[in-house]
Parts: sequence; C-alpha cells; structure tokens
Amino acid sequence: MSAPIQASARVITYIDGFNLYFGLKTKGWKSLYWLDVHALSGNLLKSGQTLTAVKYFTSRVSATPADPDQPRRQNTFLEALATLPVTTLFFGHYLSKPIQCQRCGNQWQKNDEKMTDVNIATELLVDAFQNSFDTALLVSADSDLVGPVTKVRALFPAKRVVVVFPPERNSKRLAQEANSYFTLGRSILAQSQLPNPVVKPDGFALRCPATWV
Repeated sequence: MSAPIQASARVITYIDGFNLYFGLKTKGWKSLYWLDVHALSGNLLKSGQTLTAVKYFTSRVSATPADPDQPRRQNTFLEALATLPVTTLFFGHYLSKPIQCQRCGNQWQKNDEKMTDVNIATELLVDAFQNSFDTALLVSADSDLVGPVTKVRALFPAKRVVVVFPPERNSKRLAQEANSYFTLGRSILAQSQLPNPVVKPDGFALRCPATWV
C-alpha cells in the first residue's frame, strides 16, 4: 500500500527534456513546444501538495546541415525556462560516434545524448537523502531510471515516486517500480504554455520560434 499524501506535501519535478520533446514531436504537437515547465508542474499537483523545485535536464544541440537553426531555437527556449521560479537547468552533452552501414559501407556520425539519466538519478537520490521532497514527479519514460526509483522507494518507503510519461512514451518497468504513473495529455500541456513573449528581468523579449507557432 502506498503512503498517504501528507498535508502540504513537498513536490519536486524532474523533467527529462529530450524524452518529453521527442514525445511531443512524435505526436506532432509542435505548437506545444513552448512549454512552461513550472506551470506544468503546478498543474500536476494534487490538493495539499506544494511545488518546491522544478529540475529540467537536457543537452545543448548543434547545428546540422538539415537544421542549422536548431541551436538558436533551443537556446531561446532554455533562456525562457531560466526565468521561471524554482526552476533549475541541468546539462549533459552529446557524444558523436561513427556509424557504418554493413551492407554499403557508407559512414556517418551519430550523436548520442549522455549524462541526462545520470544527472536525474543523482538529483533524485540526493534530494531523497536530504529529505527535500515527499513526492517526486519524474517526467520520463527512460527505463535506465528504474534503478534510482527502486532505491528511493526501498530506502524511503514514506516517499512517493510518480512517473509521468510524455506523450507516445512509456516503460513497463518504470510503471511497475513507481508508486503510480500516468501519461501527459494534450489538454494539460496546452494549459501550461509560456507567454509569448517571455520578458527577461533586463527587459529583453524572448519570442516563441516562428516554426513552433
């Protein structure tokens, strides 16, 4: 039996940025990319819960011949997220490795994102040990996070870990290990959009990329 939700239970949200992005992309929900992760976290709270932190995990992308503008779009979005209350960004990196077709011999470079799952696991475990949350909302379907979720639940049975699957993403193992789980729907994402523009403290206006509108 899961632990009851405490009065004024503290909640931290851990968001796997690319897992969420690719879920939206698979759905074709480009108009929802301009996402306010703090508002989304608040919209996921139950009665009696208080949002104490939002932790967003990602890596910076590079320009490609097919999409030379993607670093600018991403940077605009990340700058907008940096203006949000109690929101912290954590960065991994991309590792490029050569891939060769066994049939034709052609080679190309493949970029793999590194460190996001490690960064999420580290923050989740440290926050649990420091008693920083009563409920963790984990927005990801990465099965590599089964280990830290299992450890938190075993070591801190009074704490809850709720897995929030991005659209078109799921993991049976994560679902089994979490206290509960559900999938983000279009309605709550549409209710959690950043204003356009987002005005930084210095007065600079950050506008949603035109291709996302």
